[in-house]
Amino acid sequence: MDKKVSKIKNGLNGEITIPADKSISHRAVMFSSLANGKSIIKNFSNGADPHSTLEIFKKLGVEFNFTNDELHIISNGKLTPPCQNLDCGNSGTTMRLTSGILAGQNFNSVLIGDESLSKRPMKRIIEPLTLMGAKIESNDNKAPLRFVGQRLSGIEYKTPIASAQVKSAILLAGLFADGKTKVTEPYLSRNHTELMLSYMGANIKTDNTTTIIEKSILEPKTIEICGDISSAAYFIVAGLIVPNSKIILKNVGLNPTRTGIIDVVKAMGGHIEILNEKVVSNELLGDIKVEYSKLKACEISGDLIPRLIDEIPVITVLATQAEGTTTIKDAQDLRNKESDRIFAVVTELKKLGANIEEAPDGMIIYGKTSLTGNTTVGTYHDHRLAMSLYVAGLICEKEILINEFDWINISFPEFERLFTNLLT
Repeated sequence: MDKKVSKIKNGLNGEITIPADKSISHRAVMFSSLANGKSIIKNFSNGADPHSTLEIFKKLGVEFNFTNDELHIISNGKLTPPCQNLDCGNSGTTMRLTSGILAGQNFNSVLIGDESLSKRPMKRIIEPLTLMGAKIESNDNKAPLRFVGQRLSGIEYKTPIASAQVKSAILLAGLFADGKTKVTEPYLSRNHTELMLSYMGANIKTDNTTTIIEKSILEPKTIEICGDISSAAYFIVAGLIVPNSKIILKNVGLNPTRTGIIDVVKAMGGHIEILNEKVVSNELLGDIKVEYSKLKACEISGDLIPRLIDEIPVITVLATQAEGTTTIKDAQDLRNKESDRIFAVVTELKKLGANIEEAPDGMIIYGKTSLTGNTTVGTYHDHRLAMSLYVAGLICEKEILINEFDWINISFPEFERLFTNLLT
């Protein structure tokens, strides 16, 4: 599906509730499947990726049903050998985290993915899981991944980059390993795995950037999932750059390992305010108020990168509207996402009239720039790029056409409807 996007003339105004966090939805299904009893998940994501996780754990013998908008999970805490390959679809989170779980089972299994996922690097999880005793066969460190059931032993591992997926794969394998498993990161990546495992009674503790886990029996819980700040990011940026905008985003996750975009907005002088903070199911959440702002450039690098890695495409759009030169560094892992996001973002924003340069580990954006539009842009099978280009289209002087816009359904099928709700 191609999508035409035109400039908004009267601003974005009103309140919307942000849909469920994708990262937490994945983990809620996986961890509840490992608990003995009935778990209840409230506000489960409608995105295609978490539903790929759901389908995989059905094939691993776990019972699921939706009742009154709640996802009920019934498990005896043990998985059963699958009768067929386990399809992760487009979801890297599904493949990498499930790998940690499957590595420690006493049966064989195979994880596959779509064309895009099958090109993504899996060496970063294969290496540490192999050190734990896992036997994993791959296609040159890419999917499909074949697991031969093995007994695992705990390891001490320092990750070369801060990656929640790598850390989580190792910690989940540690649930089944003999002894202690210790993971240390150079910077703290998102910690939804640690928070949820702790909430469900796992033997886990964290000290700064180091987490230690031992074999654990997880308790079934009611898990209420907050809104996804990665989804909120598109509305935060739109509210800041579309003139005459003033919006409130409700029920947004405010986990400090995910709020790098809020720090960037503050550094740029944007008008942003956090309201009604509270903790639900071990996660901090609240409402976010944003309004149109005059912005200034800043540097985005170092330990800030893991806290906003998924938001960088739309933050780049934001930077085109900031006075001065915004530099994004230390983000080389963007080249290993659904697309090479550095190349893709630079290439497509240049088409719109942005003054932007590619760097090996990031981008340099010169602002403030009037985006001209009047062109067709591509999505590279990347949902986050598609939504970022939509936001850019809202301020382009002339209409743009986004090819294959329906990739947004991977994470955010409600995206267009919520934007429509803010039009005045």
